[in-house]
Amino acid sequence: MAQKQSDIIEVLNLYKEEGETPLERIERFKRTHSEYKDISMTYAGRLDPMAEGVLLVLAGNAVHEKEKYLGLKKEYEVEVLFGFETDTYDILGKLTRFVQGQTLDKTAIHESLQGYIGKFTQEYPPFSSRTIDGEPLFVKARNGSLPEEMPKREVEIHSLEMGEMRVIKAQDLLQNISERISKVKGDFRQQEILKMWQEGLQNSANEFQIVKIKIVCSSGTYMRSLAHSVGKKLGVPALAFSIKRVKVGDFEIVDSQKE
Repeated sequence: MAQKQSDIIEVLNLYKEEGETPLERIERFKRTHSEYKDISMTYAGRLDPMAEGVLLVLAGNAVHEKEKYLGLKKEYEVEVLFGFETDTYDILGKLTRFVQGQTLDKTAIHESLQGYIGKFTQEYPPFSSRTIDGEPLFVKARNGSLPEEMPKREVEIHSLEMGEMRVIKAQDLLQNISERISKVKGDFRQQEILKMWQEGLQNSANEFQIVKIKIVCSSGTYMRSLAHSVGKKLGVPALAFSIKRVKVGDFEIVDSQKE
C-alpha cells in the first residue's frame, strides 16, 4: 500500500555518487523505493555533479522544514590539484590557466591553509546556483553576463587539517579526469571540457601535485572557491580535484544509503 504524503515526515541520509546531480539522486532513490514514488522530496544543501557524499533529502511534510537543515555544519574531504585553473574551479570546467613543472613546498601549502581557519568573506564561484536578478550565476556564466563584482558571503572554517600530498603523472591525470567526466549526464559542456584537458595533457611528461585536506565548516562554504583561493594565495593555479562530504550535522557518511 502506497504511503500518504501526510503520513511521512522523514529526513533521509543518501549517498550522492560522483557524476549525478542531487535531483538525479532523488530520482534514483524513488526508482528503487517505489513506496516513495508519489511523495514530495527535496534536498537540503546541494552537491555539485563532481562532488559525492552525504545528501540530506527531506520527504513528505519534512520538505517544509528545509531551512532547519540548510544551516547545519558540514565536514568535507577535499583534494586540491595544483597547476590548473578552470572556470568552474573543479575538473568539470574549461581550462583558463595551466602551469607545468612548478613544485610547491608542503610547508608553504600548510601555512596558506591555516590562514583560512575562522570567519572570512568568500566569493561565490561563477558556476553556482546563487541567483542575481532572478537568474542563477551559472546561467550568467554560460551567457558571458557575469556581474563585474561577484556576490560574497561570510563563511566560517572551524578546523582544517592537511593530509597526504601526492603527485600524479599527466597521462594518469588525463585518464582519471576523462573517466570521471564521462559519468556526468546532461549538458555540462563535457565535450568542450574534455577536449581542453586532452590538448593540455596528452603530450605532457609532467607530474602534478595533489594535496588532501579535511575541513569542518559552516553551511554555504564552497570547497571549489576555497581551492581556487588557495592557489591564488600561493601564486599557482589550483582547483578542487575531488570533493567528498562526509558529515552534515549529525548525519554521517557511514550511515548514508547507497541505493
